[in-house]
Amino acid sequence: MISNRLYYRFKPYIPWSFRMAARRVLARRQRRSHADTWPINEAAGRIPEGWPGWPGGKKFALVLTHDVESSSGLAKVRDLMRLEKSLGFRSSFNFIPEGEYRVAPELRAELAEAGFEVGVHDLRHDGKLYWPRSDFSINAAGINHYLATWGARGFRSGFMLHDRDCLHELEIEYDASTFDTDPFEPQPEGAQTIFPFWVSRPQGGGYVELPYTLAQDSTVFLVLKEKTLAIWKKKLEWIARRGGMVLVNVHPDYVRFGDGSLKASEYPASLYEEFLKHIKETYNDSLWHALPREVAGWYRETCVPAAKRQVVKPAPANLEDAKKFLKGGKVGVVLYSYYATDPRPKREAEALARAGMAVDVICLRKSSSEPWHEVINGVNVFHAPLKRRRAGKLVYMAQYAWFLLCAFCFLTLRSFRRRYRLVHVHNMPDFLVFSALVPKLFGAKVILDLHDPMPELFRSIYNLPEQHYVVRWLKKMERRSIGFAHQVLTPNLAFKKLFTSRSCPAGKIETVMNSPETRIFDPAKQPAADATGPEPRPFILMYHGLLVERHGLDLAIRAVAQLREKIPGLQLHMYGEPTDYSKTITSLVRELKLEDRVQSHGFKKLEEIAACISRIDVGVIPNRSSSFTEINFPTRIFEYLAMNKPVIVPNTQGIKDYFSEGEILFFKAGQVDDLARQMQWAFENPAGLREVLRRGHAIYEANNWDQEENKFLRLVGGLVRQG
Repeated sequence: MISNRLYYRFKPYIPWSFRMAARRVLARRQRRSHADTWPINEAAGRIPEGWPGWPGGKKFALVLTHDVESSSGLAKVRDLMRLEKSLGFRSSFNFIPEGEYRVAPELRAELAEAGFEVGVHDLRHDGKLYWPRSDFSINAAGINHYLATWGARGFRSGFMLHDRDCLHELEIEYDASTFDTDPFEPQPEGAQTIFPFWVSRPQGGGYVELPYTLAQDSTVFLVLKEKTLAIWKKKLEWIARRGGMVLVNVHPDYVRFGDGSLKASEYPASLYEEFLKHIKETYNDSLWHALPREVAGWYRETCVPAAKRQVVKPAPANLEDAKKFLKGGKVGVVLYSYYATDPRPKREAEALARAGMAVDVICLRKSSSEPWHEVINGVNVFHAPLKRRRAGKLVYMAQYAWFLLCAFCFLTLRSFRRRYRLVHVHNMPDFLVFSALVPKLFGAKVILDLHDPMPELFRSIYNLPEQHYVVRWLKKMERRSIGFAHQVLTPNLAFKKLFTSRSCPAGKIETVMNSPETRIFDPAKQPAADATGPEPRPFILMYHGLLVERHGLDLAIRAVAQLREKIPGLQLHMYGEPTDYSKTITSLVRELKLEDRVQSHGFKKLEEIAACISRIDVGVIPNRSSSFTEINFPTRIFEYLAMNKPVIVPNTQGIKDYFSEGEILFFKAGQVDDLARQMQWAFENPAGLREVLRRGHAIYEANNWDQEENKFLRLVGGLVRQG
């Protein structure tokens, strides 16, 4: 393997003609020494025990596949597709996701519409997929993203390299990275069979292995310089007699369509066309021609017992068992925020402390008056010498880098004395997870808590296009950060779907919702609004949270302006730390002459927010629609519902994953008129509003913090137990 690694490292610097000449010299020697096992290895023709025969009583199976290795190959995909289609064949095209070309969604759609299949071919096709082994989880996250995005079922490694221990991390139905016999490949050991076979995963379930059984076109026509189909026809006839699977890999890169002289790296398309016509004329009635996914699906359902197909996830420990594994352990928490005012990290850290763990938090320092170290509700809080400043991208990155260094030094130094069993890292940024390197080397488990997807949030804040270099870098860093962690947590289903589709194996990520603490958001502890008095009680709307443009406070203010004559005593109360956007809000209030209707109260602690909610009529979350807000689930929804207050929300996917019409008041995101319509309905229909609240409150109760805390502790306990 060392020689192979050296070859792939220096391959880009070696001319193709020189490499091919060297391969041909070596191939002549290999062909002579393996004459008894290539192209036919009689041992590979043994029929597997219990073999049921191919569907429809067919004698053998035919599977056509193609690996597209370069932009020149990509340009020939349609030519190859038309050739096969004209003769009544279908095939699978395997594309490299991050190679020298990009495959357009339109091409994938065209292939699918024509009845062809799309598969994933390696990740970058650079020979480094499995090297170093420690990076494979990061690569696997990328591959799984493309599998999900492309709707692909199968995978094939570059250069037919294969490591089945690694492949367990891929979410595939089949792999096609092996062969029955082929001494010319970098890993020449073959599968020794011309039949599909099952590969079980340690955690249960598995995938179907589809070995290629005809020599690759590049081997036959370029390396061995064969001018006829003799090798393919001989092997085809042998496989047909033994009832196996004929699976061939043809690269469009090497096929020459049309007239003109052949390049040294090409062979005429007429050879492949002749081969397909030979199959059709000789074996048409006796073969089962199928796509790889069809063969894999048939084999899985027909030949693999249901018990083997079943993925067996370890039963989650009950809460008491989980606490046994947590008690007495030490955990480091990394948080680029102010611990005392950041609800999610605070809830989770205090839950771990109540479960018996010693919790150390490294976080930001809000002011110079804060001590270096303090204890808050049993949690050791250490403040790094850094105050968060909202600014441009470069300033953010500089602050992130400085805090990463602080957190790394903190965890490293304390690891020599504390020996953490767990490190819990909260994003943003994602790459803070690497501060846990030394504790991880000492055996600590690492949780990455993804509060927000950074690419979507940065796009929303800075109005960046999806292909902007910062967004692409953030996606790459997300994959690497997730690959480093043992467990990933995120607060809602839409985030989980997003991370699973592009970065994270499905079995590695769980949701723990941002539900408010019941001891704080308890309506029984707050006085009810006083409905008595000589004057009609005002109809009060409330917003609390970050004052930024994407949260649409200007939309809510304009909606109030529309309703000032229709709803007597209408008021909007806003709570949040002042920002640059606050000036925009203040100016708008003055412009619309709403000083008597809109009030801003600044920052309040959670206990104060709960008291304020108890005195309002309706909560308002006026978010605009953006790549981030579309999938976000604001915690404020549950805070209002916990206090028995209805809430108006945008009709975004992150919210619709949990609520349906009639369970909450939806408005069309970004539309002032529709927001005003729902405000007016809430005022004019108190009975209907109470019914909506009743249904919405039931959704909250099913996801309240008591439930989520227990789930969180079970997950952490199960993770620590594995160590």
